Amino acid sequence: MKTHVLEAEIWLPHPPAEIFPFFGDAANLEQLTPPLLRFEILTPQPIAMHAGTLIDYRLRVHGIPIRWRTEITLWDPPHRFVDTQLRGPYKLWVHEHTFTPDRGGTLAKDHVQYAALGGSLIHRWLIRPDLERIFAYRAEVLRKRFLAGSRGE
Repeated sequence: MKTHVLEAEIWLPHPPAEIFPFFGDAANLEQLTPPLLRFEILTPQPIAMHAGTLIDYRLRVHGIPIRWRTEITLWDPPHRFVDTQLRGPYKLWVHEHTFTPDRGGTLAKDHVQYAALGGSLIHRWLIRPDLERIFAYRAEVLRKRFLAGSRGE
């Protein structure tokens, strides 16, 4: 199984203790996901987040309906957490979110290790570009939410 890594980061002008609760609230995933994916959390809310929490979602990828279940496998507020796919579109999906104090704010990083069905051409022309668009959308939403009206970046 060929694994890939996707990394993204954004600086936000608030300390980790103020940033982490936004990321730690599963309800905010819908805001962070492009509308085209029609992302919907199926697990009743509010969701108590801790290691072992299971979250079920429904979304569409290129019009194909997909059910996805993740488990929070590490929960260390306000520093980091990890969600791991138990069922979904990937052979492997381990997404680590870290929140590090930086320049008076927080450097929020995503590190995703993933593997998907299909060969290198499918990955290069379909899967990787889709993931890059999703994470670019996410960064734009975060910029609007946390950088609007602040001084700095």
